[in-house]
Amino acid sequence: MMNITTIKNWAVALFSITILTSCGDDDPGIVINEPATYVFERNGESTVSFSGQTTRTLMAEEILSAFKDPTKSQQTIDAMFAHTEGSADFTNADLNVSDKSVRSKTAASSDLFSSNTALSAEIKSDFDSWIAEQVDTVFPNWELEASVGVAGQIQEAGGGSIRYVNGKGLELNQAFNKGLIGALFVDQIVNNYVSTSVLDAGNNVPENNAGVLSEGKSYTNMEHKWDEAYGYAYAKAADETDPNATLGENDSFLYKYIGRVEGDEDFTGIADEIYNAFKLGRAAIVAGDYEVRDVQAEIIREKISTVIAVRAVYYLQQGKAGLEQETVDYASVFHSLSEGLGFVYGLQFTRQPNSESPYFTNAEVNAMMDDLMTRNGFWDVSTTTLDDISNDIAAKFSFTVEEAGS
Repeated sequence: MMNITTIKNWAVALFSITILTSCGDDDPGIVINEPATYVFERNGESTVSFSGQTTRTLMAEEILSAFKDPTKSQQTIDAMFAHTEGSADFTNADLNVSDKSVRSKTAASSDLFSSNTALSAEIKSDFDSWIAEQVDTVFPNWELEASVGVAGQIQEAGGGSIRYVNGKGLELNQAFNKGLIGALFVDQIVNNYVSTSVLDAGNNVPENNAGVLSEGKSYTNMEHKWDEAYGYAYAKAADETDPNATLGENDSFLYKYIGRVEGDEDFTGIADEIYNAFKLGRAAIVAGDYEVRDVQAEIIREKISTVIAVRAVYYLQQGKAGLEQETVDYASVFHSLSEGLGFVYGLQFTRQPNSESPYFTNAEVNAMMDDLMTRNGFWDVSTTTLDDISNDIAAKFSFTVEEAGS
């Protein structure tokens, strides 16, 4: 019979073996060294690079600014969206010399759109149409007061912010902004760069196993693909290695709204879940443990998709609350509903864990958008419609309307 000391020693040894084997059935010696922050080096040099994601984020920020400049032409904003290398489209000269563009990566993921280019083109045309309508309809009425069926400006109560809307009360800049969070940032993360179709493409697996680096770079191709996903989440963070330290600051896109959802006590912890999954997944790639990597990819998909859904419900419910006031502040209501519509649009780019399907299809999203924009749009949208859409969204996720709407 083993004594207590022997049993304790055996248990410690078994625990150690469990840590060493991790999830890699083919190599029982795999050890994953997860760093405290997103810092990965080889021979003293950082192996993390996502400059393309930083560039597109900065481009997208300037495009949003152009939506609020009535001196801009459609040709100018279109050129910013579909930038070509060397064109003087931006105030930032570094962006002008880039060969990147926002439009080329919009609705362009491997998993959703490589075999459905028609849908990709249709989605791109939605963004084109928001630009065109802003220039053709809203800009000419910039100084006029908006009313039912008439574009123009509308000011929040008490001398608050001035909102610029189309004839249905929609802020097109908000539709573009929040829609792009889904069509670019979320789509490129959950349906592209953390997907096996991208990570394991070509010779990526054997080359990563052998430590073969991309030509002239310090990283393997698989490492780089994962980092590109990370960049779409955290490119604007003050500290890219520890983005949750200043969560959501200085950004108009996904990073900002991870912070907003984290700030809701019903979802506290989601920011760390996303960040830690990115970090452990990257460490697993370094170690060659692709089972652990893929588990982290599923966490990223679920949690980032949840961010989009929570904010869609939140803004729809904020709009509903405004409509239920004795005196309706239509400018505030329109602002909330415009943001809500943009997040609803983004639901088609989400990804159900362990699935190849989004939580909502393009057709389902378009039906919700039609319900919001029918007749006079936000001018006469019903609170019942807002509740129905909110309930449909919440039912697909593990939260309630009350949790997301507060």
